[in-house]
Amino acid sequence: MAAVAPLRDCQAWSDAGLPLSTTSNEACKLFDATLTQYVKWTNDKSLGGIEGCLSKLKAADPTFAMGHAIANGLVLIGTGTSVKLDKELDLAVKTMVEMGKTQPLTPRERLHVSAVETFSKGNFAKACELWEQILRDHPTDMLALKFSHDAYFYLGYQEQMRDSVARIYPFWTPTIPLSSYVKGIYSFGLMETNFYDQAEKLAKEALSINPTDAWSVHTIAHIHEMKAEVQDGLDFMQRSEPHWKDSDMLACHNYWHWALYLIEKILPSLQSSGAMLDVVDSCSMLYRLQMEGVAVGERWQHILPVTQKHSRDHVLLFNDAHFLMASLGAQDLQTTEDLLTSLREASESPEENCQLHLARDVGLPLCQALVEAQNGCPDRVVELLLPIRYRVVQIGGSNAQRDVFNQLLIHAALNCTSDSHRNVARSLLMERDALKPNSPLTERLLRKAAAVHLLQ
Repeated sequence: MAAVAPLRDCQAWSDAGLPLSTTSNEACKLFDATLTQYVKWTNDKSLGGIEGCLSKLKAADPTFAMGHAIANGLVLIGTGTSVKLDKELDLAVKTMVEMGKTQPLTPRERLHVSAVETFSKGNFAKACELWEQILRDHPTDMLALKFSHDAYFYLGYQEQMRDSVARIYPFWTPTIPLSSYVKGIYSFGLMETNFYDQAEKLAKEALSINPTDAWSVHTIAHIHEMKAEVQDGLDFMQRSEPHWKDSDMLACHNYWHWALYLIEKILPSLQSSGAMLDVVDSCSMLYRLQMEGVAVGERWQHILPVTQKHSRDHVLLFNDAHFLMASLGAQDLQTTEDLLTSLREASESPEENCQLHLARDVGLPLCQALVEAQNGCPDRVVELLLPIRYRVVQIGGSNAQRDVFNQLLIHAALNCTSDSHRNVARSLLMERDALKPNSPLTERLLRKAAAVHLLQ
C-alpha cells in the first residue's frame, strides 16, 4: 500500500513545476484534496468530500482561478447539467473567465480556464486540444490529464484516450503524488483499444501499489468482460470488492460490471446517488435483461423519476439514449416525446456543441431505433441501426457500455420478417463470435438463430 502523500501547499506546487496563483497555502491544499478525490473516485469523509473541500477552498481564496476551474470542470464533466440548464453554473463559468482575464495567471492556468470554458460550450474536442497543450509543457498536470481523459471518453476517441496518457506516462515517477493512478488511467485506454495483456499488466501494477484503485479494478472487469472470462470476472470482483466498495463515485458502475451476479446492488445505489454514471448503468442493465426476456417488473417506474428531469438536458447523446430506455420501459409517452422533440429542435441549432452536431446523423436514428424496438418493428430497427453501427462509438461510453446497442441490433434482426434483415443477424453473430469467442451471451443468441434456421 502506497503511503499517503501530504497535501501540497503553495511551495510544493511550485516545486513540482505547477505553480498556483494564490498566496493561500490552505487553498492549495484544498485544491490538492479535491483533485485527489477526483482521481480516486472517492469522496473522502476525512477531507469533507469533494463538495466540502470546494466550499472551504472558495472561502480560503475566493479569487483563486484554478479553484474555480476545478470546481466548474467537475460539475461539467459529470454531465448532469450544463450552462444552458443551470444559471448558477453559467454565472460561475463567466466569473471564472473574467478572473482569468484580470489576474496575472501563468500560461498553464490560462489554458485551464479556457479549456473549461470551451467544454462548457459543448466543444469537447477543442477543450481536449487545450488540455493537450498543457500536457506537452507540463506532463505531470493531473487535472489536465483527467479532464482530457474523461472528455475523450465522452467523444468516443479511444485512440486519443490511450495515446494522451502514453505521451506523459514516462514522466510520472513513483515519487510524484498519485503516480500509481496514472497506470490505471493508461490501462483503460489500452483496454478500450484491445491491448488487453498490456492493460491488465498495468492495472495489476497499480493495484499492487493501491488495492483501493477502483478505476484499475474497473479496467480488469472490462478485460474479463471483453474476453468472455465470466468466472474469472466474478471471482475477481468478489475478491476485490472490499477494496473498492467504498469508492462511492465508481462503486455502482463496478457493481454494474458484476451485475448479473449482484443485480440488486444497482437500484438502491441509483436511488441514493442519482449520479449520471449510476443512472445510465441502471437503464442499460434493465434494458439488457429485458432483451433477454427477463421480466423486470416495476423497476422502470423506479428509475423514471431520476431520468425524467434530464429529458431535455441533451448534454450527452449517450445519456439521452439511456434516458429514452427508461421512458419507453415505463411507457411514459409524454416524456418520450419531450425527449425526442427537444433533441430534434436542439440539433437544428447546434452552435459549437459537438453532441448536437452528431445528433442528426447518429443520435436521433439511434433513439428512433429504440422507439421502433418498443413498438415491435424490428425491420425498422435494423434499417436505422445498421448504417450507423460504426459511428455509434462517437456518442462516447466504453465498448462494454455501447454493446447494448449491438445487442439491440442483433435481437431486432433475429425477429425481422425480411430474409435479408434476418441474415444480418447471422453475419453479426459470426462477427461477434470471432471477436469474443466463448461468450455465453453470443452462444445464447446463436442458439436462438439456429432455432429460426439462420445457421443452415
